[in-house]
Amino acid sequence: MSTLPTAFGPVTSGTATSNPRLIVAALLLASFVVGFDTRVFAVGLPDLRGVYSLGVDEASWLSTVANAPQILISSAVAWLCTVFGIRRIMIPSSLVYAGISFAIPLLHDGTTLFVFHAFRALLLGVFIPATIMVIFRNLEMKYWLIGIAIYALRVPLSQNLGFVLVGVYGDYLGWQWLYWQDVLVAPIIALLLIIAAPKEEINANLLENADWGGMLLLGCSMTMIYVALDQGNRLDWFNSGIVTSLILGGAVLAIGFVVNESVVKLPWAHASVILSRNIGMGYAIIIAFTFSNSAGAIIVPSFLGTVIGLRPIAISQLYVIGGVIPVFAFIALAIYFLRHIDSRICTLIGFVGMAVGALLGSRVTVEWSPWNFLPIVMLYTAGQSFTFFSIVVYLLANTDPKRATAASAYIQVVRLGSVELAGSLLNTWLRQREQFHSNILGGSVADSSGGLHEAVHRLETLFGASRRANAEALATVAAHVRGQSYVLAYADLFVLSFWFAIAGLVIVALMRAMPIGPFHPAFNHSTPAPVGANLGKTT
Repeated sequence: MSTLPTAFGPVTSGTATSNPRLIVAALLLASFVVGFDTRVFAVGLPDLRGVYSLGVDEASWLSTVANAPQILISSAVAWLCTVFGIRRIMIPSSLVYAGISFAIPLLHDGTTLFVFHAFRALLLGVFIPATIMVIFRNLEMKYWLIGIAIYALRVPLSQNLGFVLVGVYGDYLGWQWLYWQDVLVAPIIALLLIIAAPKEEINANLLENADWGGMLLLGCSMTMIYVALDQGNRLDWFNSGIVTSLILGGAVLAIGFVVNESVVKLPWAHASVILSRNIGMGYAIIIAFTFSNSAGAIIVPSFLGTVIGLRPIAISQLYVIGGVIPVFAFIALAIYFLRHIDSRICTLIGFVGMAVGALLGSRVTVEWSPWNFLPIVMLYTAGQSFTFFSIVVYLLANTDPKRATAASAYIQVVRLGSVELAGSLLNTWLRQREQFHSNILGGSVADSSGGLHEAVHRLETLFGASRRANAEALATVAAHVRGQSYVLAYADLFVLSFWFAIAGLVIVALMRAMPIGPFHPAFNHSTPAPVGANLGKTT
């Protein structure tokens, strides 16, 4: 029994499975499902709008419903796995997830479609949180870094390969495979867990003293704020009563959660587990990384789709060559570096890569083709690989493994919340900058403008002399102005990505070295450690 005070959250210690590689493979595969499904749905949403005849508002709410329930459950998953065991949580979730994914393309009723997506997102939120805990519990210490590397690989790989999959599904196999890919993968996860996951007893003591109020308060508060962020750009933020109410309601529930964790006898996730300089800096790095990376993730596909008008299949080769293939080399190189140098240096390398990529992207022009973005995609892929991997290692090195169950609650909130916050604010910035540049460029175009008349005259010689030709010429000029305003807005977004990368570099400079331990370069990895010595069941 640990001597740490149970008033600050569950204390973790436990046993491992006799098939460690299989259970780790299952959980890593589950984490990849989350990354790919989220990315594939976002990229494939325009196709789904056409399939289900959804308007802009309906498609926007479908996106929210298909993602928001993740944060409702994800913060509590590590605790649930600690109490009930991996088998009871993950196996049914995987099988039901496969069934729902098979059924969604067969639906025709709008209400049922939304309900199924909500349940699918709820199950999707189960897949990631237990992965780190299972890696520590079941792999030998010398393999921990490789396990975390595979876990971190899902971010750059899913972001780049997502476009390839959507392109292949949409143009060759059929849009249904946006969902049916999980009908093949999810049962494999369940099968691996049936074979490898240990049969654990339910922790009756922890279940009897469960802090249900704290879990509900945190999950509901973060879900309300998540929905507000997801709809904020479309509804114009605080000019919308819905967004304002959701943010205020979520803030009140969040305050209630903090109060609850301070007064209950056995809190579920007391703030003391994350109140340290290194952990706080690590979370700040995640936020800076998320904003810089999200800008890069938004700009390239949006530019190629909006300005040039390319479908995902047309830019698939760019992402295969610039992202999918190099990412394995980048991750392997990051593993080598983390075994020999401080993780802060690796984090710096990643931020520098994204900063350089952003500077190159800020020179974007309307003449750019997909291959002009190749060095930018490669630099961002390198940045994602080094920064995310390194900061996960840094956070784990500074986290008491006996507090992993409680710390997981905050990690999931930061992970999901920062991604949604970044995406919402950056899309708002893109919209406002496009409007600004459109007004500036369009303000100089008037009926008396000689340049306008000259351009229209030249176009009329192509379209023919008629009223329709004149209208088409004017529409062409307007489209050109609008396209140029988008190019300038994307350039501004690259500049913003650059400054977030610089902010990340500043935060790294303020971070302290990680403590000596399994992830420190000076640690002797040849010393054997008992499998499952650090993480497991709660006492």
